[in-house]
Amino acid sequence: MNHRNHYKSWSSLNQQLTGLLCDSLKGRITYFLTHYSDVHNIYGRAAIRLDGQELAQFTWAKDYEREIEEGEVYASSDMTDEELSAFLKPFFDKNCVLGKWDFLNAVSAFRDMSIQDALTSDDCIIRIFAILDRRCGKRTLQRLIDAHECDSWPDWARQFADIRFDAEGLSPERRAV
Repeated sequence: MNHRNHYKSWSSLNQQLTGLLCDSLKGRITYFLTHYSDVHNIYGRAAIRLDGQELAQFTWAKDYEREIEEGEVYASSDMTDEELSAFLKPFFDKNCVLGKWDFLNAVSAFRDMSIQDALTSDDCIIRIFAILDRRCGKRTLQRLIDAHECDSWPDWARQFADIRFDAEGLSPERRAV
């Protein structure tokens, strides 16, 4: 689902996201978005930061990288656009080849999801929002640990689960094996 035009201002979206952060990470996790409107195609970037350090970036350059990869695969196959997207999604997710619009689409979709649906979403960014969300309590976090559900997440996304586990006192030595 494309949510590109389903928000009025980044400030409002950012307030909503920040308001959903768990207490242990409030003031530490921040979300960033900017548009370079004077540049062709309104390039921009988004990021998720911890203590001011960007841990995940979603940039126009990654959008461009993705378009090139899609074009190369498309030219050498007879896949439809939908098949191509499904084929390349695991590569893009694993390597965080996700752009500003992926970030914004995830924010828009996340706002309308239950926390359980968000935690099992096939969108890595939505799962990150969910793991950082205050509605994801300690019992749910422990269930995720016990079931090793975050183990299959790409490294760049799994770091957010580890940050949340640590913030809640569920450090590796206290996690169930």
